[in-house]
Amino acid sequence: MITRLLSADLLKMRRKAIWFLIFLGPVGIITLEAVNFGLRYDYLTGRYANDLWRGLTGEIQFLVPITLLLGITIVASMIANIEHQTHAWKQLLALPISRADVFFAKFALCVMLLCVSCLLLAVGTIGLGIALRFGADFSLSGILQMSFYPFIAALPIVALQIWLSVTMRNQAVPLTFGIVGAVFSPFSMMLPDWLLWKWPLLAGGALQPEHSVYAGAAAGAVILAVGIVHFTRKDVD
Repeated sequence: MITRLLSADLLKMRRKAIWFLIFLGPVGIITLEAVNFGLRYDYLTGRYANDLWRGLTGEIQFLVPITLLLGITIVASMIANIEHQTHAWKQLLALPISRADVFFAKFALCVMLLCVSCLLLAVGTIGLGIALRFGADFSLSGILQMSFYPFIAALPIVALQIWLSVTMRNQAVPLTFGIVGAVFSPFSMMLPDWLLWKWPLLAGGALQPEHSVYAGAAAGAVILAVGIVHFTRKDVD
């Protein structure tokens, strides 16, 4: 049933701008870093002469958290708004499928789309490094870690934004909530580590980023479960 719901949602997305946003995030980051290295090539290659690839990933990972959080906010809202705009929630929930499956399918679709974006970031990073003549001696595991660790750490925010977007017809509320969190996240390093919006930063630059990854996966599962329980008991217009 989950597979059928995902297939139906993918069909509904064909004429939406969601796929454009999925590509826009990683392409925007890679383009900004291409300009950065193009304008300061001698300085940056001299600064990172000991490990050019590590320097490149370090520059890129600075842009990942805020881009990721903005992407989560907008994609979650657009996925939920497919039903809100067409007033189709009552028809969808009248079908012989469980509300839990409907909610989980929305979450799974958001995760799948953002995984595509993370994969594009990894591919774009490798392409940029080769174009900058850094050679082919890169760490694939390091690039994948840079691309996916912040996303896994942000899974609680994915679940939270889907929860808000699905249960609220007025998308101004979840969008405002998510955008404020994204803009605030770069300044959260001085705040306690339990703050959800800090975890993508810790996953990208902490000495032990796995801690944020494990915490993100666990907290994401908890918030997803709470969201499912609330959705199954709530009337949706």
